[in-house]
Amino acid sequence: MAPSELRIMSADFVISAAKPAQVPRDGLPQVAFAGRSNVGKSSLLNALTGRKRLAHVSGTPGRTRLLNVYRINNAMYFVDLPGYGFAKAPRAMREQWGRLITAYLRTSPDLC
Repeated sequence: MAPSELRIMSADFVISAAKPAQVPRDGLPQVAFAGRSNVGKSSLLNALTGRKRLAHVSGTPGRTRLLNVYRINNAMYFVDLPGYGFAKAPRAMREQWGRLITAYLRTSPDLC
């Protein structure tokens, strides 16, 4: 295995965090998946981990509403962020998602 190659041997759901402070802060690196609603962030997580149902996939935009955290190889975390752009949700809810994403991106010391 080349040094830059990541072979995922284990992937486990950890938490759906409503606040950035709920995301584990144990010094393991975190990789965030951000993008528009319905772009395939959850599908990408499933493909990378080789698990069909690790991250819930929906055909309806805006179903990821919290910070979904997955432990990878007990060595790092993948963090699936709420999408933006196409979600049919009340404006106040979309704004709340925006604040959650911004707070996580600004305050996570382990985000790579």
